[in-house]
Amino acid sequence: MTALLEVENLVRHFVVRRSLLGRPRATVQAVDGVSFSLAPGETLALVGESGCGKSTVSRLVLRLIEPTAGSVRFEGRDVLALDADGLQAFRRKAQLVFQDPYGSLNPRMTVGQILAEPLVLHTRLTAARRSARVAELLDMVGLAAVAARRYPHEFSGGQRQRIAIARALAVEPKLVICDEPVSALDVSIRSQILNLLRDLQRRLGLAYIFISHDLAVVKHVADRVAVMNSGRIVETAPADRLFAAPRHPYSHALLSAIPVPNPRARRDRIILQGDLPSALSPPPGCRFHTRCPFVVARCRSEVPRLIDDSGHATACHRWAELPPRATVPGETAPPPALERLMAAFSRVRDVQAAPGVDRVEADRADRM
Repeated sequence: MTALLEVENLVRHFVVRRSLLGRPRATVQAVDGVSFSLAPGETLALVGESGCGKSTVSRLVLRLIEPTAGSVRFEGRDVLALDADGLQAFRRKAQLVFQDPYGSLNPRMTVGQILAEPLVLHTRLTAARRSARVAELLDMVGLAAVAARRYPHEFSGGQRQRIAIARALAVEPKLVICDEPVSALDVSIRSQILNLLRDLQRRLGLAYIFISHDLAVVKHVADRVAVMNSGRIVETAPADRLFAAPRHPYSHALLSAIPVPNPRARRDRIILQGDLPSALSPPPGCRFHTRCPFVVARCRSEVPRLIDDSGHATACHRWAELPPRATVPGETAPPPALERLMAAFSRVRDVQAAPGVDRVEADRADRM
């Protein structure tokens, strides 16, 4: 299948200090050589701890900030070479859902104005057709048409994120980048938003880049996972393979931190020792070697390449020597709490969608 999005050797360095003559004296290497591809209708999760460069990658892909080096190709076209008109056409096909539903919506605009704004910028619809499209978008995300007359502060966090998703879908994109879309929401609301995103993907054929540090969420939404550490991708694989048998020591540590819904279960947490590498002066060799329990001399001097082995790529000199991930007692019985919640709210969603169900009840369920 032809890739929808191809990113190769993407680099972004931020100059944080200059000399008196304006020459860079200190730079932050936020993203340093990231490569991945995304197929139509696929969900790729970018995971890693805060500050590893996930959100910077999303903004580079959309050219909200310009890269220092690298290439981004969307449907075979070089995004970095687009002029203003070409960039506007590209952004109609690629949209972003921000993390904070409280800060991403203009408090001075009604919901109807917020949803109509991209239609004004990207289409030539009449005012009547824009109003009809706004009502359609609200229905698509489970909100009543009357919401168009209200302001963002009148909605709960989950409802605001539904509005943000509707805004992203207004111009019928092919790619939606979700930058930690549920991290600011309560657990019960998270399950509703995740179910909504999955339903919309099936109905509209959307491709997602799903950015998160919550691996319990990623496990249920991603087709493939790319693990980032200090501005680089250190492992990428189909989600089921990565969760069952991670190869990079950093991936092992991340997975060991996933909570298990069984208070009697014993598990071996991997507590990383050592210092976090500085983005201003990253260490030579593998950037994870300052915290890696399996470090050897080669790791301190030679940068590991991301080597693909049957669809599972790893940037580690010693991945073949690492022990497999141990099975955690009680991890699969009872089922994970998030999975149970998602199944429960999926049933609630089906009831809400049934003919004759009052939208007030749908709104009430969203505020649970």
